[in-house]
Amino acid sequence: MKLCELKIISQKLATFRKIYNIKRVADNIIKIEFQNRDSYYFDLSRGESYIFKVKNFLIQKEYNAPFDILLQKYFTNAMILEIDTPKSDKILQIRVSNSSRYKAKEFTLQLEFTGKYTNAIILDEDKTVIEALRHIDISNSYREVKVGIKLKDLPNKDFEHKPCEIDDLDHFLYEQFHIREEKKLLNIKRQKIAMIQKKIKKLQKILNSLEDQESLLEKSKHLEYEAGLVLSNLHLFKPYQKELILKDYDQKEIKITLPKESSTIAHGANLMFSRAKKLKQKAKGLHKEQENLLSKIDFLEGLICLVENAKSSNEINLYLPKQVKKQQKRQKINESVEYFYFKGYKIGVGRNQKGNIWLLKNAKMSDIWMHLKDMPSTHVIIRTDKQKIDEDVLNFGAKLCVNFSTKSKGNYLVDYTTRRDVKMRDGANVNYVNYKTISYKKD
Repeated sequence: MKLCELKIISQKLATFRKIYNIKRVADNIIKIEFQNRDSYYFDLSRGESYIFKVKNFLIQKEYNAPFDILLQKYFTNAMILEIDTPKSDKILQIRVSNSSRYKAKEFTLQLEFTGKYTNAIILDEDKTVIEALRHIDISNSYREVKVGIKLKDLPNKDFEHKPCEIDDLDHFLYEQFHIREEKKLLNIKRQKIAMIQKKIKKLQKILNSLEDQESLLEKSKHLEYEAGLVLSNLHLFKPYQKELILKDYDQKEIKITLPKESSTIAHGANLMFSRAKKLKQKAKGLHKEQENLLSKIDFLEGLICLVENAKSSNEINLYLPKQVKKQQKRQKINESVEYFYFKGYKIGVGRNQKGNIWLLKNAKMSDIWMHLKDMPSTHVIIRTDKQKIDEDVLNFGAKLCVNFSTKSKGNYLVDYTTRRDVKMRDGANVNYVNYKTISYKKD
């Protein structure tokens, strides 16, 4: 971020008297809403930090780390004492007075747009670190950023002070977001779609490699026939033999090779019977395996459609959140169900009939159930924890319901009601009452 731009923005922010609300809305983005409900966003990504404005920002999740709790505690409804860029550096200091206690105290939110060490730091009156977005150890930098440690000043930088003019600051900040987001969106779409297509290709390869039912049954029948011949002629062979020349029931010679792991002729025959049985079971369950693979492919194709139509990189992160090592170690409760998180709500989507049934059986009575009106559809469950659901959460649930139910574009109606008003009949077929309907257009 350019120093001259930061100075102009700080001059504008200095005209506000009070912070109405403040919160982290993405991993590296802090939203500050001032007393006139004018909102500014501070992207503190390393090496890509900037300030912007946007009309609709999709919040991925609610942040409750110590930094987030103290950020809201000390700065929400706080009176602004000073907003400045000290020492003409790429630092924005917001000093406030918080009187939500017996004695008013001063706190400073220091936003540092300094490349590798970009950070947001909460300081007390003595410049001691209360909390920070990123803790920096002394082994990584001469300037330690840790709770309880007094923060050192940054060394003076000889920036080349190029003057700049911004005629309309709001337009400039909206444009900043639009320019960066457009480029970022194209790149992330390519990456995510390529990743999903790779998964589809892998599943398609498995699907194509499946033997057909008739072939499996024929193999099972032949193996069972050979095992019967072996048992009928046990007296003709020595225990250590692995290859047998027998006459079949039509008196034709047939060569039979016993399984390598067989210890005796009889043991080999029993192993052949066991394998014949497994082949028969595999043939019977083949359609289920095919349905499972096809449902996974359909789901991923629906995911591609959502990514292609996403309006922001932040929206794509809702569908494909970054994996955390701890999350990767967790086992999935049910591979037939996919979960999405939007504004702190957990939303379950059935990948197939098995997943739909599981969602219905495990939902709480106060949860919201969604389904396409008068059409076959995936089931969607929004976990409410008995909270009132916002309209945009319902709209997001409807969007998921449509995109994972049909590939066709058009206008769709999505019915929704509480789980207590849904009665299961046969499998995932249901009857429901007391419902409302949302309209959603799929482009």
